Amino acid sequence: MSIYADLGVRRVVNASATLTRLGGSVMPPPVVAAMARAAESFIDLTELQRTVGDRIAALTNNEACYISSGAAGGITVAVASCITGTDPAAIAKLPYTEGLKNEVIVHRSQRNGYDHAARATGARLIEIGLAHGTQEWELAAAIGPNTACVLYFAGANFAGAALPLEFVVKVAHEHGIPVVVDAAAQIPPISNLWHFTREVGADIAIFSGGKGMRGPQSSGLVLGKREIIEGCRANGAPNHSVARALKVGKEEMVGLLAAVSWSLDQEESYILAGYELVVRDWLAALADIPGVTAERGYPSEAGQPHGRAILRFAPPCPRTRDEIVATLWEGDPRIAVAPIGTDGIALNPQCLEPGEAEIVLAALKRAVG
Repeated sequence: MSIYADLGVRRVVNASATLTRLGGSVMPPPVVAAMARAAESFIDLTELQRTVGDRIAALTNNEACYISSGAAGGITVAVASCITGTDPAAIAKLPYTEGLKNEVIVHRSQRNGYDHAARATGARLIEIGLAHGTQEWELAAAIGPNTACVLYFAGANFAGAALPLEFVVKVAHEHGIPVVVDAAAQIPPISNLWHFTREVGADIAIFSGGKGMRGPQSSGLVLGKREIIEGCRANGAPNHSVARALKVGKEEMVGLLAAVSWSLDQEESYILAGYELVVRDWLAALADIPGVTAERGYPSEAGQPHGRAILRFAPPCPRTRDEIVATLWEGDPRIAVAPIGTDGIALNPQCLEPGEAEIVLAALKRAVG
């Protein structure tokens, strides 16, 4: 970690999640090595995009693949493709979408900050449902002559008030409308790389390259129907289009291919069992601290199939939750945890390197006082 010490930047022990603001994830050695090799020469970027995409599509049992600048960049190019296809005149118009199919249907309960990634294309978001629920008839009623696609956010945190994805795909396809699924953090399980497209039937599924797959943080996967992927390529760099700024370098492309290959080679059940052992040890070590309640939470904050340690603080604990979080963050190394409600935190084992679970535990005990 000397590079960060040289810069005067404290490293973070990440017991929170695969968050962009914390650097996504730590890349394994084969990914770092692949990126270093990719940096050694010039190539034709368009040829590399297609070649790497074809290789990843074959590995994940999808028709086609586009490598995007993160999952947010994937939303932008996928929505742009649904609006314009490969028509150069339509592509040149964006983000001005008058006369184009420019409406994107979303659940009101799934609105979030990544709206910007879709709206950057000039798309209009058409809401269905309310914050507490959605009626089945609302989806078909929202589809009209200007509908470009349905944008669906996968994960347990988005599922409660939304229609089931299987139903959304059925109705949308009955009307000839594609479904784009943002599944940015939905790995593990690794099988989601083909579950949403091949098994559920969504036209496109988008994943962050720098979260569960442990690839370059500024990379993402757009997987699915070849026709839409061709539109992504036409709308993406190095072409001058609405997504020109969402550049992906040769190093990220090659690194993401290495990350997909590496992830598919891992014994996922063993990794998930390791997460559960960390959670079990945390709960056992914190069980007898006065004012601290500790329990297993399942699934993770993004709906991934592993537990977290959920801690809540109340008298006679001498410090508040916010004081504890601040103390953990101000240490060296910093400890990142996820606040929950007004009195709790979650400890997530997914991003920890060997030996860091013990660092988190010791720092937490000191912070509780």
